[in-house]
Amino acid sequence: MLFAALALVSLPFLDIELHRPDPWQELGRIGLGLLQPRWDDAASLAQAVLYTLAFAFCAVTLAVAAGGVLALFYHRWPVRVACAATRAVHELFWGLLFMQFFGLSALTGVLAIALPFSGIFARVFADIFAEQSTLPRQVIAPGRVSLSALCYTTLAQAWPQLTSYLRYRFECALRSSAILGFIGLPTVGFHLESAFRQGDYAEAACLLWVFYVMIATLRWWLDRRLIPLYCLIAFFVLPPSPPVSVSLLGEFVTRDIWPLALREGDYIGALAWYAQEVTRVVLPAAAYTVMLSLVALAAAGVVVLFLFPIASRVCVGRLAIAGHALLVFVRSTPELLLAFVFLLLVGPSALPAILALAIHNGGLVSYLTAREADRLPLRADHAHGINLWAYELVPRLFPRMFALLLYRWEVMMRESAILGILGVATLGFYVDSAFAQFRMDRAFLLIAATALLNIAADAVSQRVNRGLRFEADALARDC
Repeated sequence: MLFAALALVSLPFLDIELHRPDPWQELGRIGLGLLQPRWDDAASLAQAVLYTLAFAFCAVTLAVAAGGVLALFYHRWPVRVACAATRAVHELFWGLLFMQFFGLSALTGVLAIALPFSGIFARVFADIFAEQSTLPRQVIAPGRVSLSALCYTTLAQAWPQLTSYLRYRFECALRSSAILGFIGLPTVGFHLESAFRQGDYAEAACLLWVFYVMIATLRWWLDRRLIPLYCLIAFFVLPPSPPVSVSLLGEFVTRDIWPLALREGDYIGALAWYAQEVTRVVLPAAAYTVMLSLVALAAAGVVVLFLFPIASRVCVGRLAIAGHALLVFVRSTPELLLAFVFLLLVGPSALPAILALAIHNGGLVSYLTAREADRLPLRADHAHGINLWAYELVPRLFPRMFALLLYRWEVMMRESAILGILGVATLGFYVDSAFAQFRMDRAFLLIAATALLNIAADAVSQRVNRGLRFEADALARDC
């Protein structure tokens, strides 16, 4: 209720005015393109798909290795802070940063995904390891090597959860890889953005259908026995990278990202510059980002409540296959693309961003909630229809659903910053403007503010989740 109240309070401060455009001709062209996809150059399409897969495989391989090691030391606060800082910055921002000294290279794309994913894997792996029973480790003879003990006790127990999460995270990596095309890397997103900008919706639809099929068939072609082969091939498929200039990297780290006054030793002037930037740009943009993400979070909650039944066998029986297909379509569509379509419908405002975030994240949480609903044990005389939904499923699923929404809140805040590229006055809007003006000092400050904001959101969501678990345990004891 507190989150819902905060969302309602935030509404008057957001630009959600309907401009009543006349988009029906353009939407008709988009619909016709979806029904009649076309791509004239099959070789370029295959190359874009291969690059998208190669970036995802290479990045996830590196991130799993780094995240697995960091998870072992995640109980130490410097590791937790470092992981939170890396995962708090969106892949697109990492890509824009790395592009300044690596250029449009394979290294830029791989590191832009691998770095935040390492922080994500470290946190999730540490949580999974902490949930495992300690009894197997207690029966091992003293003096055994810690690595062997880890592999045969904790890792062995956690393996099903780890593999399940890795499959989901690889799907996220595919979306991230595609989105990196929006900054010029040769993935599916590069051709998708070009097709939309040129109004060639048949080509854009062909790319989308290929991407949807790639996501929908993931469980069949991502065989765990073939993953080592995929990863090996991916490193050879990556596009060529130019030589890395160490001098450019050093100049970027030591000069470009710091204000002129600080470089000249004028510390009073540097403090004045930072104060001006924080008060005039960072704080208003951060406040707008938080309010937009809160409204999107509340809207996503409404989406989940009414959307998860269509993919649950308990609710709709065999029709759940169609609902599952719809949710795959919703969660696989990049938020930028959804926001663009809503931009045509309601005009330029924050509303397209809110709707895009709510539908995309609501679709993902609906899918996970529907799977949880099908696992619930039900009595033989359980209710049916709306009574089953209102009195049986929602009360039992709500704590888990809300925990997932809180986890996605951090993601929504990251994505709301990215949607600023469409003109919404979030932190991402000013980051994109700073890069366009080659104001690296301002861009670095804004990205740091984005990281701090996401760290704060993560801390709040963890605190609320701990409270939910405490209330659930107390209720179980009372019962």
